Amino acid sequence: MKNKLILLLTLFVLVTAFRTADPVITIFMIGDSTMANKSLKGGNPERGWGHMLPGFLQGNIRVDNHAQNGRSSKSFIDEGRWEKVISQVKKGDYVFIQFGHNDEKTDSARYTIPGSTFDDNLRRFVKETRAKGGIPVLFNSIVRRNFNEEGVLVDTHGAYLDSPRNVAAELDVPFVDLNKITHDLMQGMGVEDSKKLLMWVEPGTVPSAPDGKEDNTHLNIYGARTVAGLAIDAIAEAVPELAPYVVHYDFVVAKDGSGDFFTVQEAICAVPDFRKNIRTTILIREGEYKEKLIVPENKINVALIGQGEVILTYDAYASKKNYFGEETGTSGSASTYIYGPDFYAENITFANSSGPVGQAVACFVSGDRAMFKNCRFLGFQDTLYTYGKNSRQYYEDCYMEGTVDFIFGWSTAVFNRCTIHSVGNGYVTAPSTDAGKKYGYVFYDCDLTAGPEVKEVYLSRPWRDYGQVVFIRCNLGSHILPVGWDNWGKKTCGKECFFAEYESRGSGADPKARVKYSHQLKDLKGYSIEEVLAGSDGWDPLTNGNHLVEVVR
Repeated sequence: MKNKLILLLTLFVLVTAFRTADPVITIFMIGDSTMANKSLKGGNPERGWGHMLPGFLQGNIRVDNHAQNGRSSKSFIDEGRWEKVISQVKKGDYVFIQFGHNDEKTDSARYTIPGSTFDDNLRRFVKETRAKGGIPVLFNSIVRRNFNEEGVLVDTHGAYLDSPRNVAAELDVPFVDLNKITHDLMQGMGVEDSKKLLMWVEPGTVPSAPDGKEDNTHLNIYGARTVAGLAIDAIAEAVPELAPYVVHYDFVVAKDGSGDFFTVQEAICAVPDFRKNIRTTILIREGEYKEKLIVPENKINVALIGQGEVILTYDAYASKKNYFGEETGTSGSASTYIYGPDFYAENITFANSSGPVGQAVACFVSGDRAMFKNCRFLGFQDTLYTYGKNSRQYYEDCYMEGTVDFIFGWSTAVFNRCTIHSVGNGYVTAPSTDAGKKYGYVFYDCDLTAGPEVKEVYLSRPWRDYGQVVFIRCNLGSHILPVGWDNWGKKTCGKECFFAEYESRGSGADPKARVKYSHQLKDLKGYSIEEVLAGSDGWDPLTNGNHLVEVVR
């Protein structure tokens, strides 16, 4: 048996390894400090616009930023940096090229002449990129903040701005006039407000610059995000093939400094209170974020979108003591709390990392019209708490795992094409549906799976007397007990709670052996997803995705 299992796992790995996937497109970036990724040491707020570019891209594309502080086109080549980049370029990749700031420097290690050696270096980058099947894109330098007494921004780059434009025209290369873009931005902001884009730092405010700073060349976090957003739109116009990958989010959270914030809670706090009839979109870049996250009631219409593997986690649990020595309790144990209505999440893992220590909630959802798409909910006991009594929740293509009562609470919730995975013997659901409510939990076309040692799992037990659960066309694994349901000692369960199935399949589907107080539905009248979630406002996430219901507040 053990050898068979090893063989099956080996075959699975082999099949997975040879599964075709869309090729990854890489954008290589070469340039100077205005484009480069920056050190985060000492809370350094300086950023290059290339540092922020990944937050504007989606899909199977990545940014590999090789731009470096102080480099010119000459020193970038002489130091072997270009050789390292071009050796990695493959067919279909892009190389973004932006030099000029340091080509102006008069030292022999960096100085180049526009119309001569500077142009020659740019031609080399272009021709060698094309020889590898890559696509070069040329940029000129961002503007320096150099206002005259009349408040007019005066150019400092001269002919170094023309070389990228001229080489692009000569060799038929896409060109982005980043100097004009940033010139118009700063001129429009004016003498004082344009400082907000740059490294103007008050003394004693940032450890990396204790004496303060007045820098008119280098961008700060806000400036780099702003310039990157303008640059990506210009790139999409110059290179239409990249346009489908471009996306704008209101905020970006990233552990590597490529966003507006380092923590998700900071981004949530920045959302305007009661921002009506429009979503505030927050991209969370890859990583594990250990924080106790709260989306309060005044932060409505919030969307969290994960890029790569994003894990929101914390390690509280019900019996853990708080500051006052009291037990945290089930409700207090959650890693994430969602109170704001019209919440949307996609590609996010909500986890509680406490382990098998009793009740430990990964996600606590109270707000109405909450939608989760391609999300994971990881824990043991009480993983997903559908808390709101008047909350409607929709889960599509999600994964939930746990042991005992790992989907529980008062809300009306639909689970569509989800995987419900038991990691131990116990109960999948524990609804506490209020008396008079038409619907509790409804599962459509879900797969109920389990670990190899899990043998005894019930579909549900009623946490409160009127709990409701219906499984529709679900594939039930052999870990589901033949009786199917448990009444939690409530002898009135057949009259008050409502447990039902429709066309269950799989080795755990056994309608004849089910407890007498459960039901086998003959049809799905009244059980379309639209009917279950419609309420009085006609909310329909199945058809409209995360479209907002326009309501007056």
